[in-house]
Amino acid sequence: MRTAIFDLDGTLADTSADLIAAANGGFSAPLLDPVADSLVAFHGGRAMLRLAHARTGTPEAEIEAAIEAALPGFLSRYEAGIDTHTRLYDGAARALDRLAGQGWALGVCTNKPVALAELLLTRLGIRDRFAAMLGADSLPVRKPDPRHLLETIARAGGDAGRAVLVGDTETDVLAARAAGVPCVLVGFGPEGAGVARLGPAAVLASYTHLPEILERLDL
Repeated sequence: MRTAIFDLDGTLADTSADLIAAANGGFSAPLLDPVADSLVAFHGGRAMLRLAHARTGTPEAEIEAAIEAALPGFLSRYEAGIDTHTRLYDGAARALDRLAGQGWALGVCTNKPVALAELLLTRLGIRDRFAAMLGADSLPVRKPDPRHLLETIARAGGDAGRAVLVGDTETDVLAARAAGVPCVLVGFGPEGAGVARLGPAAVLASYTHLPEILERLDL
């Protein structure tokens, strides 16, 4: 069965504003910009907290410990405001429905904690589209480790030889490459069409075109 696996943050939905708000909430003044730092947001909570602490002048030797101390508060704030500003990218839900109608199995492989991913997908109204959903803590490993992606494909009922990963960052490209799976990157995130530098199988300009792009992969 042909299987399309999707990243979540920055791929299906623009979550950057809510992520950055949760990170900024742990400091006396905002340290991250919702626009300029949106790419960092899509690399996760630790990446945002690392940048924020660096901007406060936290000594390098102390940053990792500061991140671990700040992480529970960040996750709590993020859960409370998880869909305040987050929205699906235009056409994403329609593209999922078109793929399902063409017989594709669908899944989500995200480095977001699984409980938060479940909550967000449910709030966005698309959880029922996916036969499998694995988060950062679903397995002992996570992207870019290929086992995270391969297990998501298997749980969706698919075969790696007929699967594709749709993502937005180098993490997705590396995971797909290691799994022997083609990767399509969205071209409407912070880097725009510049993601082509990462060497994906294709760059997606709009979800309207996703079914046609996947057909051309000839899986």
